[in-house]
Amino acid sequence: MEYLKRSIKKQLDAYLDIETTGLSVHDGEITVIGLYLTNSYHGALVQLVGKDITKDNLIKVLNGVQTIFTYNGSRFDLPFIHAMVSINLETMFDHRDLMQECWKCNLKGGYQAIQQQLGISRYLRHGKGLDGIKLWRQYTEQDDCEALTLLLGYNKEDVMNLKMLRERLHDLY
Repeated sequence: MEYLKRSIKKQLDAYLDIETTGLSVHDGEITVIGLYLTNSYHGALVQLVGKDITKDNLIKVLNGVQTIFTYNGSRFDLPFIHAMVSINLETMFDHRDLMQECWKCNLKGGYQAIQQQLGISRYLRHGKGLDGIKLWRQYTEQDDCEALTLLLGYNKEDVMNLKMLRERLHDLY
């Protein structure tokens, strides 16, 4: 990742998606923060997991980022991070919620439905949000490393596909 930051001559963007144990900051916690950092030439995936999800680690990873892209991040990811990690990313960075841009193009639905509509393929069949919760519990309660690997795989695809979604939306404008 340091090579990526040293080699940057253009703006660094971050595509961000989180995994949680619930849908509300009142009854859930963040288990994974996935970030795909990219410029026109290079990209790097960073996933903060469990106890590595700290304010200092997140600030360090986001160093040099100008714009953060999410899907439904205005209502879910960024408020969750603000509540759990005490960082208000919307005040620190430019933020573009790709869900709102989808709406402008008359694309409606959840993230997976939008990916299908735009022909963005997935290699892992991501189930419902509860699957992520089950996988995290399997990992933490049963020390099931395969469950963590699958959860991280889901998160990786979600994050990487955000970049493809942005590109497809750009083509629609």
